[in-house]
Amino acid sequence: MNRSMEGHFQLKKHGYNVQSYGTGAQVRLPGPTQANANSYNFGTPYAHINNDLRTQAKGDANIHNHYSRLGLFAMIDRNMTVKTAPEKFQEEQISYDVIFTCEERVFELVCEELLNRAGVKSRPVHVINIEIEDSHKSSLKGGDTIVELARCIVASKDLERDMDGIIEDVQRRMTHRLLYTVAFY
Repeated sequence: MNRSMEGHFQLKKHGYNVQSYGTGAQVRLPGPTQANANSYNFGTPYAHINNDLRTQAKGDANIHNHYSRLGLFAMIDRNMTVKTAPEKFQEEQISYDVIFTCEERVFELVCEELLNRAGVKSRPVHVINIEIEDSHKSSLKGGDTIVELARCIVASKDLERDMDGIIEDVQRRMTHRLLYTVAFY
């Protein structure tokens, strides 16, 4: 939620038409302890998640400090400005030209989902993973890489021809490891 939503936030801020999704069974956030993660169903409004986290922290300075140190309150506040609730990729039927992921495991899940859809539309989609550590600071830097990729992609006159060069160029200039493939809707 942190990495992809930061990418969504930065792309939206730069005027790009963007959607973001999760791929897991539920939305998972750190809890008061490592053993007690917070889990929410996709579609749970960020306002509800925000209220839940603040209720947990109310009157317990340790939980409040823990969530603040992790950046959870700031992350949820940002997410509420971007969209109403988290959505699940596997439930979405819209076709995209480009899909960005922020973790190799998610890249693999997206590619698997596209493969399971059997490419009946024969429409290509460029799937690019930007490997971003799951921290607030790394998410900010990762968002910059995502915006740079989007800028280069939009500037291309022939994306099919140019994509390999775009990936190589951005990989050379930015610090994040990139994975790339073409899949089909």
